[in-house]
Amino acid sequence: MPESQISAPHQATIKHILRSPALLTRETLAGVITALALIPEVISFSVIAGVDPKVSLIASVVLCLAMSVLGGRPAMVTAAAGSVALVIGPMVHQYGVGYILPAVILAGFIQILFGVFGMAKLMRHVPSSVMTGFVNALGVLIFFAQVPHFWSRSPLIVALFVATLLIVLWAPKVIKSIPSPLIAIVLLTLFTVTTGQILPTVGDAGEMSKGLPGFTQLQVPLNLETLAIIWPCALSVAFVGLLESLLTARLVDDITATPSGKSRESTGLGIANILAASYGGIGGCAMIGQTIVNVEMGKGRSRISTLAAALVLLLLVTILSEVMAKIPMSVLAGIMVIVAVKTVSWHSIQPATLKTTPWSATLVMVITVVGTLTTSNLAVGVLAGMVAMWLIPRHLRQKHDVKSETASPDRGK
Repeated sequence: MPESQISAPHQATIKHILRSPALLTRETLAGVITALALIPEVISFSVIAGVDPKVSLIASVVLCLAMSVLGGRPAMVTAAAGSVALVIGPMVHQYGVGYILPAVILAGFIQILFGVFGMAKLMRHVPSSVMTGFVNALGVLIFFAQVPHFWSRSPLIVALFVATLLIVLWAPKVIKSIPSPLIAIVLLTLFTVTTGQILPTVGDAGEMSKGLPGFTQLQVPLNLETLAIIWPCALSVAFVGLLESLLTARLVDDITATPSGKSRESTGLGIANILAASYGGIGGCAMIGQTIVNVEMGKGRSRISTLAAALVLLLLVTILSEVMAKIPMSVLAGIMVIVAVKTVSWHSIQPATLKTTPWSATLVMVITVVGTLTTSNLAVGVLAGMVAMWLIPRHLRQKHDVKSETASPDRGK
């Protein structure tokens, strides 16, 4: 299907949702739990990038809001992501935060060019074994990122973590109209606040002052010296952001059995990054864990869910910052652990599957996982998998390609 024809069904879906109170409620509540799931990771990524937590949170609002309108993949969540923070961090630590603005703006223009010239469509050639390794490594990374928040000698922290798991897994059997992660967050936060329990909360991760920042001020001169400093970072931000966003879009395509506009996604991401750098201060890309929260746990299927996530996050960062600061980190960790389990393609590592899968496909998947886990960078892992696929002898690669045409990451089974 041509990308120009993809937007029409999406528009019809939005109209249908707006006319259905039940669907509109589902999309809105999906956005609420997505916004809550964004908070701990965005804050932790701000530390990696060397910026204040409020900067990353506001940038995430801008990114999510812009991509709700401009993006090519409805229901996909875009925010200040860890992959971008890993790229920006070294430049910030060496030269200072003043270079983030021109670097991210330059990266945005590169992404726009990718979209305009249709280069984003090349992502369709990523082998399914690389995609499987990509989601498996992501699940592992999400899980271990949560361990510090629940692995504790405090019985209360462990109890809240276990209670979160039980509520999220069992509440849907009784209450179907409200997402179970939202139920867990509200109930357990109320418990800790009303009982006066002292334990790590969102507020401990960074300052949650009220109000909005102004536009980002240019702090460095626009000359060749600045260009020499920012261009390696800008190229990395552009390509890493595109890679993660387009792979996530492909994953959501598989989950929802609907197409997405890859060129539109690339162009939209470029514009969103320029806007986020100008008002917020840092760039980003798709966040797969939070996208899984929105699409699978919240059942979000349209731009309304991500628009709601952006508005709720804005509300939390400004007016409700004191309320957000009281959410226990162990509760959010419990939700993300379930996301991690749902992300992994369990089917791909079952003995029966491994027996019938060509050794070349298994090798590529393992290399992708190892490359990702050793560098904590999804883009590096995917590139390692692609190189491994290219190095496999042609006759073996052709056999693998025939089998992988009909294969896709069978996640959560």
